[in-house]
Amino acid sequence: MRLAGLAVAIGSGLGAMLAANVAQAVEGMWVPQQLPEIAGPLKKAGLKLNPSQLANLTGDPMAAVVSLGGCTASFVSPQGLVVTNHHCAYGAIQLNSTPEKNLMRDGFNAATPAQEVSAGPNARIYALDTIQDVTKQVRAAIDLAPDALGRTQALEKIEKQLVASCEREPGFRCRLYSFSGGNSYRLFRNLEIKDVRLVYAPPGSIGNYGGEVDNWTWPRHTGDFAFYRAYVGKDGKPAAFSPDNVPYQPKHHLKIADKPLGERDFVMVAGYPGRTARYALAEEFDETATWTYPTIGEHYKRLVALVQREGGKNPDIAVRYASTIRGWQNVMKNYDGQLEGFKRIGAAEKKQAEETAVLEWLRKQGPQGEAAIAAHGKLVALDEAARTHRERDLVFGQLRSTGTLGAATQLYRFALERAKPDAEREQGYQERDRPTIEGAMRQMERRYVPAMDRELQAYWLREYLKLPDSQRVPALDKWLGGSDEKAIQAALDKLAKTRLGSTQQRITLMDTDKASFEKSKDPAVQFAVAIMPTVLQLEQEGKARAGDALVARPVYMQAVADYKKSKGQSVYPDANSSLRITFGNVTGYTKTDGTKQVPFTRLEEVAAKATGKEPFDAPQVLLDAISAKNYGGLADRKLKTVPVNFLSDLDITGGNSGSPVLDAQGKLVGLAFDGNWESVSSNWVFDPAMTRMIAVDQRYMRWIMQEVFPAPQLLAEMGVPEKAGK
Repeated sequence: MRLAGLAVAIGSGLGAMLAANVAQAVEGMWVPQQLPEIAGPLKKAGLKLNPSQLANLTGDPMAAVVSLGGCTASFVSPQGLVVTNHHCAYGAIQLNSTPEKNLMRDGFNAATPAQEVSAGPNARIYALDTIQDVTKQVRAAIDLAPDALGRTQALEKIEKQLVASCEREPGFRCRLYSFSGGNSYRLFRNLEIKDVRLVYAPPGSIGNYGGEVDNWTWPRHTGDFAFYRAYVGKDGKPAAFSPDNVPYQPKHHLKIADKPLGERDFVMVAGYPGRTARYALAEEFDETATWTYPTIGEHYKRLVALVQREGGKNPDIAVRYASTIRGWQNVMKNYDGQLEGFKRIGAAEKKQAEETAVLEWLRKQGPQGEAAIAAHGKLVALDEAARTHRERDLVFGQLRSTGTLGAATQLYRFALERAKPDAEREQGYQERDRPTIEGAMRQMERRYVPAMDRELQAYWLREYLKLPDSQRVPALDKWLGGSDEKAIQAALDKLAKTRLGSTQQRITLMDTDKASFEKSKDPAVQFAVAIMPTVLQLEQEGKARAGDALVARPVYMQAVADYKKSKGQSVYPDANSSLRITFGNVTGYTKTDGTKQVPFTRLEEVAAKATGKEPFDAPQVLLDAISAKNYGGLADRKLKTVPVNFLSDLDITGGNSGSPVLDAQGKLVGLAFDGNWESVSSNWVFDPAMTRMIAVDQRYMRWIMQEVFPAPQLLAEMGVPEKAGK
């Protein structure tokens, strides 16, 4: 898809309420601790495990599920082998590619561990260790603050204190999560594995079969899977990349399913879904639907065309910006799908009707409802205030994060923060963040070409000059020195002389002090110095608005939860990148045109779709195997062929990519990698009739690894016979 916590149950009697609702619809990304409370619906859906087993986050199978910091993955062997989506590993595949040795096109298969390559300096695997309820500490700190800005600062301070204490033991990375609009807070501690290596990725003609043409659509025929391996020091503790490191040995790993998956079978997904906004205000939804999605989507379409044009002239640009382009394409198609879905289901009207119903219910509560009504009004006012400069924030933000300008801005900010005690630095610039910043500076060399950087800078400078005077940035105007194309070209000529295209120069600047930055003659650094006062000012203004929301949002969100409870509706927190479980069954659906969609696609359909041209350029060895009916013992008895992808009615979103799809026994039957076109609007309004998750079937993964792009060593490691028999 490119799909990229723990919450307290709100109100009493949650288990009974959920039991009445979940059986009817699969909506909900449940925190693991809620699962014992909905044991009935889980059992009715077909779960054979004890639901309490799923609530044990350090047991089998939950301990095998890990975060990649944007995607999900899972351990599948005792030697740290990790499976995820091909598109989740795409950045690592691209980092190790050159025009001469293009792994994105040709694939990668390490015959031995010694041949495995680094997934990049910032590649991480996060294995959940503990969860701590810290709501009282956080709320107390916020409540003692004197004003709006003080509340945000108080939250930042207590968060840094909690994280610092949590990370006192080396090897762990901690994060504070807010749930239900700030009604509860949980501190998650994860083992942070820093040495991640690419092990196996099928050719792009398998791993990305169908490309952007098929993205977010059904039927699908994509082998969207790849393997990493986690490495640690010889003492078993996380360590930076080193040839001396050894494979990590997880306490638990997933077993490949030994029973064929069929229609109506129970399936569940454990993963780290990014963000949903099902409890957002109607005002916030309208802003997204009428401006944010259309505007950003249009920018990305232009940027993709720009980079593809330049990439057609220069193969180096095509390779180095491949991952960037793919990310833009995914977002813009997702936004288009959401906008279409919003219209199809009347999302704006639904959101408004829901909000009106909540407010009317609150008014009937008399004095008890007044605080929530006032909180709603405050949130609307805050949204309106932010909207007055949204164009500026988008364009100025993009410009200052582009290529060498982005590197200079981040490095100068790091110098400013390093002058402070670590506990007082801005989050993202503490010593704990240094490896991430350095990693970004190092891997930029594989995602940067000066000529392309110039084109991207030119794009955003031209967009900046389109802004009305009321949204212009005086410091940027002064730096630019004009309001026409001549001024842009002069600025670009000046920026072309920057030395920040050099990795060594960027690394050197990580230890350069504030005074040296401000004396620098480097044009990119001069840009960063010129705009930084404005950046800091806008940041403070944003924090003040956030501080007001810290008071209003929890009050209104509690009211929404109470209203839903009064109507017997399910209550679960919006996704926030913390661990969740969703469950349901393998099932097809009926499209808006009335066509019924079966839940499995088949091997022969891959060949039928093949044209010999990207993105339907299936490898000849794959086509030959299909033609010969060489199923390798993996044919499904009912389908009479190997299943490729399958549908289920699970509730997922970005971040769930790579999530293991488990059967009723908790065994691996596939990997989540996408949703159907009709489901993309479910981040805001869930549609149970049309929302479907798309997964790659483990039988197709094994077939590829047996017959097409052989990796017998990995099949053996996972305990799978090279030739299966059913």
